[in-house]
Amino acid sequence: MAAAVLATALATTPGTAGAAEAERLVVDLGTDTGAFHGGASGSLYGIYGDGVPSRTLLEGMHVRTVSTKAQDGPQHPGADALEILPPFVDSGGRDVYIYMTDIYRGFPYQWPGADGPARLADFKEKIEKQVRQVLTMGEYKDHVVYVPFNEPEGNMFGTGEWSYNKVSWLDDPRHYFAAWKEVHRLIRSLHPGARIAGPNTSVLYGQVEGFLRYAKANDVVPDVMTWHELSSPAAVRTSVARYRRMEKDVGVGPLPVNVNEYGHNYHLSVPGQVIQWVSAIEEAKIDADLAYWNIDGNLNDSAVEANKGNGQWWLFNAYGQMTGHTVEVTAPHPNQQYTLQGVATLDKDKRQARTLFGGKSGDADIVFENVDPEVFGTTVRATVQEIPWTGQVGDSAQPLRLADQEVRVGADGTVSLPMAGMNEMSAYQIILSPGGSGGAPAGPSVSWRKTYEAENATYTGRGYSKNGPEGSPQDVGRFATSGAYDVGGLRTGSDGVLAFDVEVPRDGSYDLSVFANSYNLYDLVKEQGPTNVFLRVDGREPRELRLPLGYKWVVWGHTDTTVRLTAGKHRITLAAQDPDLGVTRGDAIIDKVDLALRDEKVTAPAIYEAEYATLSGARPDYTRPAASGAGTVKLARGASATFWVYAPADGESTVSVDHLGGGRASLSLNGDRLDVPEAGGGRKGTHDVRLFLSGGINKLTVTGTSGTLLLDRLRVAPSGGTLVTRVYQAEDGTVSGAAEVTDAYLFASGGKAVTGVGKGKANALTIDVVAERPGRHALTIRYSNAEQAPATHYNPDPIARHADLSVNGGPARRVLFPTTFHFNNFWDLTVPVTLKKGTNRLVFTAQELPDFDGDTYNRYGQRSPYAPVIDRIAVTPLAQE
Repeated sequence: MAAAVLATALATTPGTAGAAEAERLVVDLGTDTGAFHGGASGSLYGIYGDGVPSRTLLEGMHVRTVSTKAQDGPQHPGADALEILPPFVDSGGRDVYIYMTDIYRGFPYQWPGADGPARLADFKEKIEKQVRQVLTMGEYKDHVVYVPFNEPEGNMFGTGEWSYNKVSWLDDPRHYFAAWKEVHRLIRSLHPGARIAGPNTSVLYGQVEGFLRYAKANDVVPDVMTWHELSSPAAVRTSVARYRRMEKDVGVGPLPVNVNEYGHNYHLSVPGQVIQWVSAIEEAKIDADLAYWNIDGNLNDSAVEANKGNGQWWLFNAYGQMTGHTVEVTAPHPNQQYTLQGVATLDKDKRQARTLFGGKSGDADIVFENVDPEVFGTTVRATVQEIPWTGQVGDSAQPLRLADQEVRVGADGTVSLPMAGMNEMSAYQIILSPGGSGGAPAGPSVSWRKTYEAENATYTGRGYSKNGPEGSPQDVGRFATSGAYDVGGLRTGSDGVLAFDVEVPRDGSYDLSVFANSYNLYDLVKEQGPTNVFLRVDGREPRELRLPLGYKWVVWGHTDTTVRLTAGKHRITLAAQDPDLGVTRGDAIIDKVDLALRDEKVTAPAIYEAEYATLSGARPDYTRPAASGAGTVKLARGASATFWVYAPADGESTVSVDHLGGGRASLSLNGDRLDVPEAGGGRKGTHDVRLFLSGGINKLTVTGTSGTLLLDRLRVAPSGGTLVTRVYQAEDGTVSGAAEVTDAYLFASGGKAVTGVGKGKANALTIDVVAERPGRHALTIRYSNAEQAPATHYNPDPIARHADLSVNGGPARRVLFPTTFHFNNFWDLTVPVTLKKGTNRLVFTAQELPDFDGDTYNRYGQRSPYAPVIDRIAVTPLAQE
C-alpha cells in the first residue's frame, strides 16, 4: 500500500480562505498560556552510565528529569543514581529522582523481614545509607530528589506477599502514612533541605487527598508530587486539574508535579504518538518521564546505539529548542487521543513562533491567528519540517525540510498553511520568522517517496506468516507497526521470496530502506546474529542484506541500500535463498520497504540555519537580505550558536560556515574546541573545515571571539580524502593473559577479533597506532557486546560492557559500550583522544566496578568485568581546515 509522498504542497494563501472543509489546528499567537516549561523530555531508567547514551544525545534531547534506581540497587544493570548524576547534570539536566525502593530486587519489591515493622526497619537502614552516599556528591547533591516509595499500593503497602501487612493503604492508610512520616523525617534529619517526592502511585487515586491532609498535619508534605499516567494524554490534563483541586482544598502548594512514568510501547518511538503526550504535558506545565518498558540506557526507545537518535529523539530535540511562552492551540478534536494535536510557542525576543503537531494521516490546515505585525511584519517566513518514524532501533537523519517560503499575512492577522498527505506516525514542525528580508527560500530536502507494506507484497515459497495486528489504540502494550501488520517466513531452511511491485517516476538512484526485526534471543537468531536475506531488482544484481536485531520481536530498525531504477515498474525481492550468494541463517519479520529518489535535493549539503539554532547571548537579525533563510545571528565575543548536526556514519564531513563578516568565531565539536583557524572575517564568505563527525548526533558550536560575526548558516556534507584514517586490526595487536584472538565471529572484519580482555589488568589488548601530527584524534572502535543479566520481570537486562583505555601510559579512561544484541553483530563507537606525533600505545583493560563503597560487588552479574569483543581500531584526525 502506498504511503503519503511529500507532506505539504503549501499552496499558501493569506487569511483562512479555502480552509473551511479541512480539519484545522488553530495556533493563537495572541493568547499567552505561560512560560515554556519543557518538562515532557524526562526519562525513567533512560541513562545507563556515562556514555550510554552519549552526553551529546542527552544534551540534544534536552532531558530535564531522570528517574532511576538507588545506587548499587539490584533491580536492573546500570542506571545507578550517583553514577549518572554528574554526566546528566553536566549535560544540562535538572534533577535525578532516586527510586530508593530499587535497592531491592524484584517487582513487587522483595522486602525482607519477619513482619511489617522489621521490613520497615531494614528499609530505613538502606535509606540512611543512600542519603549518606548522596551527601558525598558535592554540589551535584542539589540536583537529587528522593522518592522513598514507588507504587506503594501494589508493593510495600499493598496486599501481596512482600507487603507490610497484606492490607492496601488505599483501604487502611495508617501504616503507610506513619512510614511516610518516619522516612521523610529521617531523610531531612540527614540531609537538611533535601527534596522528597511522593506518593508515586500508579495512578492519581482519590486517596491522595487524604495523604496530603496527613502530610500537612504532620509537616511532611512532599516537595514534588509524583504519580504515573499510563492511560492517555487526556488523563494527564484531567489528573493534573484534579490534583490542583485537591491541594487547593487541603491548603498546600501549588507543588511541582512530576508524572514520572508515561506512555506505552505503542506510543514510544513514534513521533506522531508522542507529540500528543507532549502537548498535554506542556499544557499542564509539569515534568514527566517516559516509561521504561524495555532496555535502560536508550532514553526509552529514543537512542540508537550510543550516539544515534531515532525519530522520537528528533521530536524531543525540536521540543527542547522551543523558547519564550506557549500559546493557545485548539485542535480539531481537543484532548482526544489518536487525533491531530499540537503545542506552540512564541518568542518575541527571537521573533519566532514554533509549532509541533501530529497524530493524523491525511490533510489539515494549520492556521496561525493574531500574527503580530510588530513581531513578524506583514510577511512571514514559514519553514515546514517532517520528523518521521524510524523504528525503535532505527537511526534517523535530521528532520526533512518539506517547504520554506514567504507567506503574506492576511488582513485579519492570519496565516493558513495547508498540509497534505500527512502520516499519522510522523510529527511536523512549522517555524515562523519575519519575512521580506531574507534570502531565496530553500527547496525541499526530500523528493519522491513511497512506502510499500510487506503484508501487501507477494510471497512465494514455504513458511509465510502474516502477523498482527500489532500495537493499536486497543492494544497499547504491543509495538507500533506501519500498517499494523508484518510478514514472517524468511528464515533458516526457507525458500520464501517476498516480492514488492514498485513504480518510480524517473531514471535514477533510489534509497531503499527495509524495516525489519530479528529477536536476538530467538533460537534461530542466536546462531548467527543478524539475519541475512538476499535482494534482487527484477531478478538481477543480487546482494546480501543483514537485517537489524532487536531486544524483542516487533522492535523495528531498518537496513538501507541504494538501487538503480529506470522510470516505470519494477519488482524488488527479498529472498531466503540466492543461487549466487547462499542461504538465509536466522529468522526475520518484515514491516515495509521505503523507496525514495536520491536526487540533487537529497544529496545537497544539509542546511542548518543560524536563526533556528540554540542561542546563548545572541539573537537573530532579520534585516540582512544577503543571508540565506530568514536572517542571521549576531555573535559578539562569547556569544554562541549551537547546532545539532547529523552524520550517517563515523567519518569525515565538510562543514561550511557561511557568514556575512563583521567578526570571527571559534568552532567546537561536542565540547572540544577545534584546533582550526577561526571562521569569519571582514566580508561575506564561507569557511570550510573538514571534521570527523560521529555517526548520529554531533554538537557543533560557533562562539564569537572578536568583533560581531554575522553567522548565516552551516552546510554539512559527507566528504573524504582530507582526514586520513589509519585502520588497525585488533588481532594484529598484542594480547596478554587470558585475552585471545578468536575466529568465532563471522562478521568480524577479516574474520578475526579479540576477546577475553578484562577480569583484571593482566588480560589486556595493546595496539600501537601512528599519528601524523599531534593533537585530538577520533578513535573509532568496532566492537560487539551481547552480555545480558538474568531479569526479574518484563525488562530485558542487557549489560553495557566497558574498556579502561590508557593512551601512552596515562590514566585509564573508562568507556562504556552498549549492547549490540549479539556477539556477531558489530558496531562502531568513537571517542576523542589526544595523541602525540608518531607512535602511540593504546592499552585496553577491564575489571568489574565495585559498589559505591569500593569494597562490595554486585551479586547478580549486573556489572561485567569484561571489555567487549574488539574487532578493529581506526584513528583519524579530528579536524583540519
